[in-house]
Amino acid sequence: MNRPNILLLFTDMQRADTIAALGNPVIRTPSLDRLVREGTSFTRCFTPSPVCLPARYCMHYGRWPHHTGCTDNTEGDKVQNDGSSYVGRLTRSGYRTHCIGKTHFAPHDDQLWDFQSRETQTDGGMLSDGFSPDDYVRHLRASGFGHVIDHHGRFADWYYLPQMAGMPAHLHPTQWIGDRSISFIEQADQAKPWYLTASFIHPHPPFALPTPWYRLYDSMDMPDPAVPADRDAHLTWVNKLQNRYKYRDQGIDRHLLRQIKAAYYGCISFVDFQIGRILSALEQSGQLDNTVILFSSDHGEFLGDYHNFGKRSMHDASTRVPMIARLPGQFAAGAVCTTPTSLVDIGPTACAFAGAEQTGFDGLPLHELASGQHQREAVFSQHLRGGKAQYLVATRDWSLFWSAADQREYVYHRAVDPLQQQLVSEVWHPREIGHLRHMLQEFLHVGNQHDAVEHTNGRYAWRHYEEPADILADPSAGLQIQPQAWALAQTIIPGYTTPTDIANRVRPKDMAEFVRRFPEAAQFAGLAPTKT
Repeated sequence: MNRPNILLLFTDMQRADTIAALGNPVIRTPSLDRLVREGTSFTRCFTPSPVCLPARYCMHYGRWPHHTGCTDNTEGDKVQNDGSSYVGRLTRSGYRTHCIGKTHFAPHDDQLWDFQSRETQTDGGMLSDGFSPDDYVRHLRASGFGHVIDHHGRFADWYYLPQMAGMPAHLHPTQWIGDRSISFIEQADQAKPWYLTASFIHPHPPFALPTPWYRLYDSMDMPDPAVPADRDAHLTWVNKLQNRYKYRDQGIDRHLLRQIKAAYYGCISFVDFQIGRILSALEQSGQLDNTVILFSSDHGEFLGDYHNFGKRSMHDASTRVPMIARLPGQFAAGAVCTTPTSLVDIGPTACAFAGAEQTGFDGLPLHELASGQHQREAVFSQHLRGGKAQYLVATRDWSLFWSAADQREYVYHRAVDPLQQQLVSEVWHPREIGHLRHMLQEFLHVGNQHDAVEHTNGRYAWRHYEEPADILADPSAGLQIQPQAWALAQTIIPGYTTPTDIANRVRPKDMAEFVRRFPEAAQFAGLAPTKT
């Protein structure tokens, strides 16, 4: 068989339960439903880390967080861009490799990261220096929409407020990914195999949809979040932290919760529409059945479950992601695989089909897992290290995770409690929970994660840490602020904006560049001497 093309369709922050054909009765996803019918769905797929950077680096290198060195969004500098990624292996094996959209390989998001070429789209619209526009923003400005500042919606205090996009649908970031992907497919040299990542920022909040997509779902039709009666018992320290800095800890508004879900579903349906266009382009060019199509997401979103928002914690809402694979003859049509899988499996899958080097991966090829060639019992996930870390072991039917900040284990029996509404006591299932704990602690010990577990006289024990300070003591403390220095210069309204509005929001690390690039705004804010 000729080596197939490989297409990764990737979203940001999409839960596993957001595909109609896999059981969601409300959402409309005809294109993903097609992939479910024509491919294999891996319904026990978990992210190796429930936050953007570490999850994406794990996928890129096919390795667990303790091997990449990145366990949080602040640790991108710890990852070595050494050519060992699966994309680098595909490039060296003769594939034409290209990436369209978000990679989030901060703080060096403007680098190629083993792709031969990239077309960039970042959450804030600016590349690593914070001032240079990405490819999408340059396109938006060239199309007459340079006045749009919040290209993906207003962040910070508007993070979970559904918004109208500042541009029409044909110029929206989601549509741009679809357009550029179709262009790549149509212009591809069919004599040479290619690899393409089409990476969408949606449904990551803020939910800024264009006309008519913002009207697709009515909030009154949305189901309420899953909130158990003992909700507080399920919360971890990081859940409380996220609710605080995402402005969602000062009371629950049921109407807003359903509006958020309606907007989130709208974002997924708009991505689904682009996926349908991409599939049509493959079909019309005769490449559909010679292309491995993989669909997944970096992590989930609580979406109000437990009255929580964001990701980072190890509940299924945050860690379980969709995974679908399509290639006739290799992935059975309409099949469901419940073997635990992970984003670390994407690289080995791509390299196996490409005939590229596979040594050094922690993951396994998805088609081999689906066929039963490997008997994998569990996968793992990690966020942070030390006293605020969380570690997960997930099997087909069970999840156990340890929160160092809470000095607690959280155990759920997914087989009988799929919404994870009931914590399981070790009194009820001592053998199962003991086995889960041993698997997780042994995995961490073998990975030299000695800040997580102690190993003495052949026994494992969780390492003890002091409980973090109360983050809820001051209702105004710890709130998320995302000042975009380049945007501040465009938001001065004469007679209304005050100098302190600007001066107080320019971060010290941006100050010199702000003064250099925007001298008039800097002078207005008193950050630079007035010209005489």
